[in-house]
Amino acid sequence: MPPASDERPQWPDGAKCIAAITVDWDGHSLEVGRDLEPVGIRAAGGYSARRGVHRMLDIFGRHEIAATFFVPGYDAEQHANGVRELIAAGHEVGAHGYTHESGVLGREEEQELLERSHAILSDVTGTPPVGWRSPSGRKTHWTTSVLRRLGYIYESSDKDYERPYPTVVEGEPSTEMIEFPNNTLGPGLDDAPLWTAGVAPYEVLDLWKAEFDAIYADEGYFVLTFHPRAGFGTGTPARAHVVDELLTHIRAHDGVHFTRFDELARWCLEADHGFLDPPARIGGRP
Repeated sequence: MPPASDERPQWPDGAKCIAAITVDWDGHSLEVGRDLEPVGIRAAGGYSARRGVHRMLDIFGRHEIAATFFVPGYDAEQHANGVRELIAAGHEVGAHGYTHESGVLGREEEQELLERSHAILSDVTGTPPVGWRSPSGRKTHWTTSVLRRLGYIYESSDKDYERPYPTVVEGEPSTEMIEFPNNTLGPGLDDAPLWTAGVAPYEVLDLWKAEFDAIYADEGYFVLTFHPRAGFGTGTPARAHVVDELLTHIRAHDGVHFTRFDELARWCLEADHGFLDPPARIGGRP
């Protein structure tokens, strides 16, 4: 059975807290997917491949941590060598749509895009992705059945809990896929505050530190999402600098285990860790 709500979960290596640092590449795919020509004011997505992603790699390298990068298929096509650099540096590459789809898709269209992105990332990296995060929060009731068929072992889209739980596939909790809640609507668990004019990077750093300290003292499940674009996100120098400072803050705490999602998923799917039963909630199963 999963731990009761007043008990801390068990984490790898006996850690007090796991820290999963995730990056959504979100390059020109975002504009192309909205039928916008990525030039001029709409060219900010190109910053990811040209500078933002490499700045993230430099920071993660200094702190000797491995992260999970979610890459749209279109961006992987355009910047295959850049995606391969992620793998060479020890990071994980997960799927994130094809052109960062934002609209409602029919079942057949969604299946085709999931399969296309899967094939592209498999070809570019040499290894099939095992994790997926919804682009623009777009997910349907049949998404996870396609992902399971393709061999995925986790997805990170839902925002309704504070620890991993079985992914719901065709209405039932799966024993083959784990859900990693991605609570970015806080807004403290991603870089969204930096998208707003007038919010200083160090104000966001204080928010991130407060979120981490509270989670460290509570469930110990810390997931943070960055976007390396220009215009919004954390790719530019001052914004990336506070990412560096946040990681220094996290590393100063005892018992923190930095993890890639694929590694954590395999660990969670082991039955003796207590994550294969759905959590008890008001209203029944998720």
